[in-house]
Amino acid sequence: MNLDNLAPGLIIGLVVIAFIVVTIMFRFIPVGLWVTALFSGVRISFLTLFGMRLRRVNPAAIVLPMISAHKAGIRLATDDLESHYLAGGNVNRVVNALISADKAGIPLDYKQATAIDLAGRDVFEAVQVSVNPKVITTPKVAAMARDGIQLLAMARVTVRANINRLVGGAGEETILARVGEGIVSTIGSAQSHKAVLENPDMISTTVLAKGLDAGTAFEILSIDIADVDVGKNIGAELQTDQAEADKRIAQAKAEERRALAVAVEGEYRADAQRERAKLIAAEAQIPLAIAEAFRAGHLGVMDYQKYRNIESDTQMRRAIGGGEDGPDPSSVA
Repeated sequence: MNLDNLAPGLIIGLVVIAFIVVTIMFRFIPVGLWVTALFSGVRISFLTLFGMRLRRVNPAAIVLPMISAHKAGIRLATDDLESHYLAGGNVNRVVNALISADKAGIPLDYKQATAIDLAGRDVFEAVQVSVNPKVITTPKVAAMARDGIQLLAMARVTVRANINRLVGGAGEETILARVGEGIVSTIGSAQSHKAVLENPDMISTTVLAKGLDAGTAFEILSIDIADVDVGKNIGAELQTDQAEADKRIAQAKAEERRALAVAVEGEYRADAQRERAKLIAAEAQIPLAIAEAFRAGHLGVMDYQKYRNIESDTQMRRAIGGGEDGPDPSSVA
């Protein structure tokens, strides 16, 4: 066997194997990230980085936050960061929050920070708001004083995040709703809108004393009234509307009484017409009775002439008295 011919082939094979090994190493193990961690003082083995690849964990999302925490003097375990990453949390945000809280002297441990992050809140922003309070501006709140004048008030609420109540605590919308309710209640209890305009601090003092931050993720530091405008005269408008409503009710009742009177009058007229019709029908029977009396011999010519004289005398008296002339019974005969 010729060793001289075998040596070049063996060398080539070893080079190919070495190339494959190096390729796999650089493909599955981030050597550059390992070198960065090594020179930063963070000890992570190749096996750990390879396991992150198998567990579908981005090694940079774990190693870089660990380097930041290590430089800030915070010791974190790789397994803890991986579990939070696999749970859907933001490892970089949690680490930044821990560093900020440690520098600001705010008590915040890793477990609490991850719980806040998994609850859907920005834990880093919460720490920043806890260090540097922010101002929430309420929309214009309309309220009416006791004298009926409407006021439009806008307040600026300075809040600070309460780390211990971030999980399960209400948000900014609850703060705004409670402050708006307090403004309406305070203005509504004022005797006059002028008193509120002269002393707008009465609103902020009264609202702040109610403890509106209970059960929320914030602590209210101050409530400042930014603007108070005079709105409509609601009391006068309500009185005008009430007077208009009373007027319509009175008109409806008057129309009802008029319709009832018209109905009664119509009924009286109908009764009078029926009675007059009966009277005319009865008077129409008189000539017939007279004719029958002539035929039967019960009435003579002189008696009839006497009846006509009495009838003429009666008509003349009616004419003198202004009465209506009745029908002449003889005209039917």
